[in-house]
Amino acid sequence: MRIVVTADTLGGVWTYTRELVTELVRRGVQITLVSFGNIPDGSQCAWMEGLKNLDFRPTAFKLEWMRDSEEDLRASADYLLGIVHEVEPDLIHLNQFYYGALKCDVPKLVVAHSEVVSWWVAVHGHEPRPDDWISWYREVVSQGLAGATMVTAPTRWMLDQVIHHYGRPASTAVVYNGRNPKLLNPHLTKELSALSVGRLWDAGKNVALLTQFEPSVPTYIVGSERHPDRGRDGEISGAGWSRIHMIGPQSEEQLKGLFARTAIYAATSRYEPFGLAPLEAALSRCALIASDIPTFREIWGDTALYFRRNDAESLRDQIAFLISDPELRSSYADRVYACASERFNSQRMAEDYLNLYQILTPAGALVE
Repeated sequence: MRIVVTADTLGGVWTYTRELVTELVRRGVQITLVSFGNIPDGSQCAWMEGLKNLDFRPTAFKLEWMRDSEEDLRASADYLLGIVHEVEPDLIHLNQFYYGALKCDVPKLVVAHSEVVSWWVAVHGHEPRPDDWISWYREVVSQGLAGATMVTAPTRWMLDQVIHHYGRPASTAVVYNGRNPKLLNPHLTKELSALSVGRLWDAGKNVALLTQFEPSVPTYIVGSERHPDRGRDGEISGAGWSRIHMIGPQSEEQLKGLFARTAIYAATSRYEPFGLAPLEAALSRCALIASDIPTFREIWGDTALYFRRNDAESLRDQIAFLISDPELRSSYADRVYACASERFNSQRMAEDYLNLYQILTPAGALVE
């Protein structure tokens, strides 16, 4: 089976792509990977070393959620179409909406990782007010979804958001994201500390909620404090408190160590189509305290402890509650680890996608 896969290099989609492509290549799938956003650096590409049947085509074309991206998107669609004509794949796996409208006869699977309108509703409580850009964005997303042979999403909640805002695509499926458990460490002795990962200015991830109170244990926030366009733009009212440590972006190896040592992970999101960082924490055997939003309930069920959405006091109280009860904290850590290992691993994700590929390809193209 030969597949063209698109990705972007600016966030969690790159991690998702790495996990999926690695597993597919190991199963004999031939993949041409085309990336958009920024040209990835050496550390972002290290995972490709030694992988056979992988042809990587990096580009710096802008992404569809970026303003003033129309010209880049048209150019990147022409570039991608040229690759399709060159490679003659059995299927195109698209991690952006825009290319679902690509004019070709190859089956197109579009993955709805995230989406601007549903993000806005989750953060602001209403849809974005119409302007030229949001009207353009809605139109290109609608065209991409309409042109897709199948649309998938990493949770039922995210798929329902796509259907609500854009109508039901021709064919749909839910494929939960996965991580390779071997890349995380669940075996270290835990320190009495809490951790959260997210850019401080990202109102959807909402890690700034942790700065609104003095926590009962040292609490580490991993991620940029500065918005790329506007400088510092996070709510950091409690940044001077002694137990709050904003440590900025970390390498993958550094983050692995933080997950391994930390007792509690705080998943603070108001908007979350899936949440790879909470999954990495779960695979590191961190007890999970999660915002009470539909996505986290869908994924983690009763293996996580929940706090009221966007409620700093509720989050503070739940952290203190778990810290005060070592036996309960250990129980939650073990339960969420078992859930993550069994349900949200990269092998299961790849197998689910391969099943869909077999359905979508004209003659059920075989993995070689």
